[in-house]
Amino acid sequence: MPAQASHIEGFPTVRIPARHGGLPVEVSLITQLGHGAGNRLFADASARQRRHDTFVDALDEPSAKLAGTDLGKGDATSLYSFAVDGKGHPFHRHAGHRIFTAIAGSGGARLRFSTIDDRDLHSDPSNFARTLRQVDIPPDAMFTVRFGGGTWHQFAPLRENGLHPTLFALSCHTDELGGIDDPIVRERVIAGGADIPCLTELLPDRVADHLAAHPPQAGTIPTVRLSLHAPSGSWHDRMCATVRCGIGMVRRMAAGWRRSTGFLARLPHRHLVTHLAHAPGDSLLAGQLTERFDHDDTFTLAVDGVPAPSAGATDLLARVLEGFLTNRPAGVTGLMRLRNILVRPLRLRTSPLGCPASSLLSNDRTQLFVGRFPVLAQRMDLDGRRAQVILGADDRHLVFRSCVGVEIGDDGRIHVSLGTRVRCRNLFGRLYMALINGVHRHYISPAMLRMAVMHALPVPAGAETGAQLPA
Repeated sequence: MPAQASHIEGFPTVRIPARHGGLPVEVSLITQLGHGAGNRLFADASARQRRHDTFVDALDEPSAKLAGTDLGKGDATSLYSFAVDGKGHPFHRHAGHRIFTAIAGSGGARLRFSTIDDRDLHSDPSNFARTLRQVDIPPDAMFTVRFGGGTWHQFAPLRENGLHPTLFALSCHTDELGGIDDPIVRERVIAGGADIPCLTELLPDRVADHLAAHPPQAGTIPTVRLSLHAPSGSWHDRMCATVRCGIGMVRRMAAGWRRSTGFLARLPHRHLVTHLAHAPGDSLLAGQLTERFDHDDTFTLAVDGVPAPSAGATDLLARVLEGFLTNRPAGVTGLMRLRNILVRPLRLRTSPLGCPASSLLSNDRTQLFVGRFPVLAQRMDLDGRRAQVILGADDRHLVFRSCVGVEIGDDGRIHVSLGTRVRCRNLFGRLYMALINGVHRHYISPAMLRMAVMHALPVPAGAETGAQLPA
């Protein structure tokens, strides 16, 4: 083992006490990703960051704000992404303390810190170099960093050949207003317009010029090297680093050939569907097939927190019916295809739409709901708070009627229902219903109702790069 190397059971961690009396610098090594993964991740995430609507490119540290403060609700936290490429970035500091998680490039990363007191910094520029401390991070490694406000820091690649990026990070500002005395910056934070550059203070020119003219010599800065799997400097470590560098260059180039895209899919909200054994007495379905029926059910779904359409229940019911047509459950569609293949030799009626609403595809234009949907009966209350339609068809083996209804309650809740009543015409019809009864009750009708309601009810529009979900 190299001199002074220590075996660590948990996360290798280094703590650097703060000379100015603030929080110490803490760096913890978490894990090491696959060979070349750091470069690949840097290329992919940096490309997405550049296209983010809050992207800022300044101080050799491109960044984007992912989540801002909400001071009106007492939340002063914020979240940023930032990247440091192969040439590193200049020494700088922030008024508030920082916590971030990062992935090092495939050449590793070198983190430099100074917690020098301002009085010592301004009294003699050479004091800065004497207070520097370094932490070396291995290639393709995930690590965390925490340091207090006023800590000078600089991040650069461990290999100074410029072939590998330094790191990509997610930074949490636990108090965006912390330590800020400048009234202009403070007002910008309060207004929600803060970004990493405006919260950054560069090293004074006098000190930066002295550091450029008298750079610290190799080996003069106290350094801690963190590593996993093998001690830093061992043959195993050196061989692994060489392989990672080579693969990392290839993976970074390959990442540039492919556009980094993202997707946002709104999954259907699983509203609670209630199963009623019989149609309610005030349902239009209660007046259908009254002389005899062999199957009767109704499924209801209640939705809170969604504004009712201005046209009332009639407009909403039209959107539910449209949902049956355009927002079909994939599983129900698959079952209908199988059913159509099986019953076609028997000359039974076929349809790509689930049976409870299949008559919406009928060519019969005798009676239309809102001038569009073929129905057998319809009823709209004068106050606009309830609307119902009857769907259905007569087949060789059975007759079915379905009722789709919408009711807007006094409390603003919207109730949508789908009921089905069936009369079997022969023995085959009874066998058919016995076979499909379970899947009809437990899947087909509830799934069709959920998907139709998802289509009908308004969903808050998402931003260009994200979406807002209802409370």
